[in-house]
Amino acid sequence: MSAPNPTPAGGPLVEGPFDPEHDPRAAYALEPEYVESLTKHVLSTSGETKPVESPLNGAPLAHIPQSSDDDVAKAFARARRAQAAWARTSLDERSAIMLRLHDLVLDRQDEIIDLIVLESGKARKHAFDEPLHIALTARYYARTAHEHLDTQRKLGVVPGLTRVEVNRIPKGVVGIISPWNYPFTMALCDGLPALMAGNAVVTKPDAQTMLTALLAVQLLAEAGFPEDLWQVVAGPGSRVGTRIVEQADYVCFTGSTATGKLIARGCAERLIGCSLELGGKNPLLVLRDADLEKAAEGAVRASFSNAGQLCVSMERMFVADQVYDRFVERFVARTQAMTLGATLAWGNDMGSLISQDQLDTVVAHVEDAVAKGAKVLAGGNARPDLGPYFFEPTILEGVTPDMTCFGEETFGPVVSLYRFHDEADAVARANAGEYGLNASIYSQDGARARAIARYIKCGTVNINEAFGATFASIDSPMGGMRESGMGRRQGSEGILRYTESQSVATQRLIRFAPMLGMSDERYAKVMTANLRLMKKLGRA
Repeated sequence: MSAPNPTPAGGPLVEGPFDPEHDPRAAYALEPEYVESLTKHVLSTSGETKPVESPLNGAPLAHIPQSSDDDVAKAFARARRAQAAWARTSLDERSAIMLRLHDLVLDRQDEIIDLIVLESGKARKHAFDEPLHIALTARYYARTAHEHLDTQRKLGVVPGLTRVEVNRIPKGVVGIISPWNYPFTMALCDGLPALMAGNAVVTKPDAQTMLTALLAVQLLAEAGFPEDLWQVVAGPGSRVGTRIVEQADYVCFTGSTATGKLIARGCAERLIGCSLELGGKNPLLVLRDADLEKAAEGAVRASFSNAGQLCVSMERMFVADQVYDRFVERFVARTQAMTLGATLAWGNDMGSLISQDQLDTVVAHVEDAVAKGAKVLAGGNARPDLGPYFFEPTILEGVTPDMTCFGEETFGPVVSLYRFHDEADAVARANAGEYGLNASIYSQDGARARAIARYIKCGTVNINEAFGATFASIDSPMGGMRESGMGRRQGSEGILRYTESQSVATQRLIRFAPMLGMSDERYAKVMTANLRLMKKLGRA
């Protein structure tokens, strides 16, 4: 695995916050004015700050103001005032602002991508996925707002005399706790439908990627969303996250299963709803009739996009005996040809892990597997020559249940290969464990692959693709089964979760009680006869 020759970052940079002429391995310094323009969006009166460093080279980027408990309370108070007015705006007005955000994100994508790479260390091509996904999300909910949120007519109990409508009422203030691995996408994608549904948002982005999340907030303001509608607080999850759960009307969390369970308990105590997208140990199945070149190319993206720090990336690969050797040869060759580098430029196939903690986990999983007999087919080494947290894309063979990486999520560029002979056995092994987020099946028989998908216990299954087909199709729900979470983002479920359904029924002419001197017994007989008639007429 090699690093390409460093080149300047592509595209113009806004207000010159970056210097694209220096060596990409040198300290990427942000202009103080640019940092201040972003950090002003954090509600903070504590006087405390927390440093943010770039995983590309460990260089300091900024000091992020930290929020006190009083700041969190003020954020909710401001959001509630703003939400009361926002809920009265029309869907068409909300949609127009959302479409302006769509254009802003596309126009400013170079700035967005630069900041993502600086804070996360990911390859530029993987950072590009983030503004793309947010533009898709903004456009989708702007174009489908009426479909999801307009008052709907329902069947009344007495045809023609009972009129029933269902309204969608916003929850109020939604609390969002977002992760570091996709700092722009996750900062916005769950909050945009909340805004469209008439809610306000209080969000706590991860401390490691605050600047990217704050740029997202700045773009919301520039698009025309009202002041105070989107509040940002910063601080440790154990404190600030807890304060959010204690005050929100609904909570959306993306992160670890362990933390998700704590949040679910806190929401249950208050009888509020939550949606949780949690961990995964995602399986990829290569069937005997798969196009092996396509499968090998897809397997590289499935396993090593964003250095494997992707909730829907693959960590277990089950390959049919009939094609195992030929597939492995292609997969290993493609993996060994990948380019790694610490740069803002296009051209890298993989970037850095985010932190020492992530690197330590990856190293521990690989060393444990090798010590217990696993074979390294590609990679297997840290690369401090490239940057402090680089680790090679790694393929393991012979992983057994006594190895840590067999069942625990690595969340890094490590994948384990397994043979199978019987497809039913492959499905059973794919379903083993407690997770159920994403899966992938490679086969040239699409109908058969789709039939197999129904038996995979995962919230999303991609056929002949790693994860992009489901995740980028905003009209389809995305989320996990079992310990991979509850609730769904995207599609109708992704916006209706932020609303309360309210049924309103108007009754005409008759009442649901005896009329015109009718006895209770006679009323019961008439109602029974009506029920039988409705069945004969095919009435629901």
